[in-house]
Order: sequence, then C-alpha cells, then structure tokens
Amino acid sequence: MPKAYTPYTRPQEPPPDMGTRTPATGPLYDYLRYLEEGRQLSPHTVAAYRRDLAQFQDWLGTQRAEWDWSDVDRLDLRSYLGYLARLGLARRSIARKLSAVRSFFRWLHREGVVEANPARTVRSPRGERTLPAWLTRADLDRVFVFAENRAAEGGFTGTRDLAILEAFYATGMRLAELQRLSLRDVDLVADQVKVRGKGRKERILPLGSVAATAIRRYEPRRLEVVRRSTRPDRDALFLSEQGRRLSTRRVQEIVTRFFDVVAEPGELSTHSLRHSFATHLLDAGADLIAVKELLGHESLSTTRIYTHTSRERLKQVYRDAHPRA
Repeated sequence: MPKAYTPYTRPQEPPPDMGTRTPATGPLYDYLRYLEEGRQLSPHTVAAYRRDLAQFQDWLGTQRAEWDWSDVDRLDLRSYLGYLARLGLARRSIARKLSAVRSFFRWLHREGVVEANPARTVRSPRGERTLPAWLTRADLDRVFVFAENRAAEGGFTGTRDLAILEAFYATGMRLAELQRLSLRDVDLVADQVKVRGKGRKERILPLGSVAATAIRRYEPRRLEVVRRSTRPDRDALFLSEQGRRLSTRRVQEIVTRFFDVVAEPGELSTHSLRHSFATHLLDAGADLIAVKELLGHESLSTTRIYTHTSRERLKQVYRDAHPRA
C-alpha cells in the first residue's frame, strides 16, 4: 500500500489560469503549485501542463464513474493515447501530453500517492521529422526593405515595428522573451540585451549595431506615446499606441504582416525569424555550441535540427548547380 499523501505546502491561492476543470485541492492542484513555486516554471509552461493534465483527468472521468490516481494503469494510458490519435492530434502533440502525464505520475510516486509510475514504460509515438520554417537571406532583405520604408515615414508604428523585427532577427530570441523586454534590459552602449527565457533563466545576447540603431530611432517616438498616455507602461520596451505593453498576440500580428511580402499568409510565424537566425549563423560557420547558448536551449540535440536545415539547403544548391546531380 502507498504511504499517506502529504499535500504540498505552498500558498493556498490557485495558480494563474487554473481553469474550471482543475480542482482547487488534491494531488493535481498540488502538482501545479509545485511546478509554479517549487520548480519556478513560467506561467505559460504551467498553463500547458494544466491543460494537458486536465484533459487526461476529464478522459478518465468518462471511462469510470469513480476512480483514483492509484487506479490508473498502463492499459489506461495506452487507451488514452489511442483516444488522442482518434481526435486527429499530431504525434508530437500526443508525445507532449504523455510527457506531462509521465512527469505528474513521477511526482505522485515520489510523494507516495501511487506505488509506481504507470506511464514510465508507455512508449511515446515517434515524432514526425520536420524542418523548421525559415527565410532565405534574399527573402529577409525584401522583408526588411518593406519595414524600413514604413519606418522612413517617421511614424510611431513604423519605427516600432522595424525595431521589433530587427531585435527578433538580431538575437534569435523567443516571442515571449521579446514581449517581456523592458527598457532596463537593453544596453545600447554595449549593444546587448538581457532576456528571461524558459524556467526564468536569464542570458545576455548581442544586439548588433543595426538592431540597436532601430531601437534608438524608436525611443523618441516611444517617449511621445508615454507622455500623451493617461496610464502608460513606462517600463515596457515595446508599446501599443495607447502606451501599454504589447501582447504576444499583437507582436505576432505585427511581424507576420511583414511576411506577406515573401510568403502566403500562415506559412511563416514569428518563430521563423528565430529559425532563420540559427540557420544563417550555422551556414556562415558558427559553432553549434555557441548557437545553442544564444538560443537558450537546454540540450544540444534541440539545436542540431538547424544543422539539418543547413544540410537541406546545401543539397538543394547542389541539385540546382551541379551538372550531374
């Protein structure tokens, strides 16, 4: 028999974005508190765990009238994976949901709620090997020419949008990292920026002279917006016309609008600039470990996918140029 369960002793208010399906007490609640307070994962990551585990919990409720976490076995998990496949989810999404369940049961086992982790021996579906979307240097040139022409008009949105685009490509930072940037994070003397990545880890990234110049040109326009706004967000770097910090959704809309110059709507995302940043560095001979540090990856294997992108580009060049390819 498992030992008595001891609840996690952190503050009792629910984690942000708990949703209506997640109970306010019990092991699942305590696990989410552990992720947020104990491991200090980002709110975005905690919310992802909450959604995946709440879906699993709801599915268990459809399988039996009464159940407990200690009742779940390997066959339940395999049935759940089959259910997710019938929903049409991609194998990568199914693997992520299984990973969340596996981590939860690992914690339950450590806390003595269950005798063993039933997900430990359940195989993850083999993920599809897809290359990330990225822009060629020629396409990026066209995008930046379009953005520079808008910025040359001297308006607030044009100069701001160019600064966002330049900062993305110059640093390879994630969307959430750029959205969270504050004035104090940017050092325009040293041309560098401090970002807070996954797990709230900080890293310093070179900004580059072109991106630094774009931000310098944006700053006076930003100050004008702050002065005329009734409740401005004085700390945020990138502001809306009302003086508030831009949301991640708004940043996405700004960036993807520029991609209409070189691609069909929906083909590219803000992450495409991050992919382009890594691919272009590796194409130019940059060290893989250095690119890993710039991207903020935990594992070198995550960065290696960009070497495959570079190889595909070289193969295409070979096929197009070699007379006997």
